[in-house]
Amino acid sequence: MDTHTQRKWDKAAPNFDMMAGKGAEKRWRPFKEELFGNMEGRILFLALGTGLDIETFPAGQNITAIDISPKMLEQAQPRIEEYDGSINAHVMDVHELEFEDNSFDQIYTSCTFCSVPRPVEGLQSLRRVLKPGGELRMFEHTGSKYYPFRFMMKMMSKVSEKMGPSMSRDTVDNVQAAGFEVQEVNNLFIDVVKTIKAVNPA
Repeated sequence: MDTHTQRKWDKAAPNFDMMAGKGAEKRWRPFKEELFGNMEGRILFLALGTGLDIETFPAGQNITAIDISPKMLEQAQPRIEEYDGSINAHVMDVHELEFEDNSFDQIYTSCTFCSVPRPVEGLQSLRRVLKPGGELRMFEHTGSKYYPFRFMMKMMSKVSEKMGPSMSRDTVDNVQAAGFEVQEVNNLFIDVVKTIKAVNPA
């Protein structure tokens, strides 16, 4: 377990909902609902946090969720209990997943790989527990390839990484480096906020 990262997110947990912002959640909600509306089969949701995304999940699903922070999952518990379906949440580090190989049909992430310390290794770990042909569907904010945003976001990351996420990750490239086949990338705001669909090749 990466205790440094765990402590960072435990510390952020009490104020996380306020930091996330109601405006941002409202803005991105339709895109999350569309992405998560594809849930079927055995599902792993990575980095549940305080459970802000639960309201965008389709009803009736059986979801396994993980987060590295027990304090985050404590905050999420009321939302887990209100969900019209089943969410089984575990404290777990993505680099040390305690699931068997080929356990899940789909894996979902939401603004997660801006914060995973070793993103390619984390994605490789997800690929191990995803069935061949299984889908990885992601809602992520990433670095930009455009000037001056790329430069600005790299500078911002030097501060933001001490408190929370990186602002300059090349997540699409990292997904490919981990061995996934990227099938679709939809840019929702410039090339910074996006959805990614990838498949674990058979």
